[in-house]
Amino acid sequence: MGKLKEMRDAMKALKDLQSNFSGMDLNNPQKLLDSMDLDMDKLNEMFTEQTTPKTILRYSLKSVNKEPEYAYQTDSGFDLRANEKVTLGPLERSLVSTGLFLDIPEGFEVQVRPKSGLAIKKGLSVVNTPGTVDEGYTGEIKVILINLSNETHIIEVGDKIAQAVLSPVMSGRYVDLQRVLNVDDKDRGDNGFGSTGN
Repeated sequence: MGKLKEMRDAMKALKDLQSNFSGMDLNNPQKLLDSMDLDMDKLNEMFTEQTTPKTILRYSLKSVNKEPEYAYQTDSGFDLRANEKVTLGPLERSLVSTGLFLDIPEGFEVQVRPKSGLAIKKGLSVVNTPGTVDEGYTGEIKVILINLSNETHIIEVGDKIAQAVLSPVMSGRYVDLQRVLNVDDKDRGDNGFGSTGN
């Protein structure tokens, strides 16, 4: 219902613009844009923003932590925070709860990735990076943290421990696994690790 109202409002705004410009020379679009103090790039950006539907990621938070959010609109991921206090000695790992439950939309997965700041400052990382949270999983999001430093680190409730990225994925319902005698050779062949140089 909200999208329908947005479309109606946009159409009304277009009609208002049309009546405002009825006496103008529409054969010169650049002059028209200049008179409105608009440039074509800005107009394209505004149009794309209005016409591109947002993907909804529903969540439940059973924690005292802050609500999950994107720090910047251009960020790929949002922070995951610890929902328990954990002490990690050198080379120790622990499954850390977040109190966050996700309803991942069809055709997507959530990837759990390390935070670069934690990695460089404290030597903390995610063991199975990126961790995959499948569309069908509705349990609590937990992060397998590892301490790769020589010091003991204490994770407090509310500390940022990883980030979650919602990513489109081709799930098993759309893939037909077919066994063949041999796979066809391609330009790279069996050149694997290090074959393209350093």
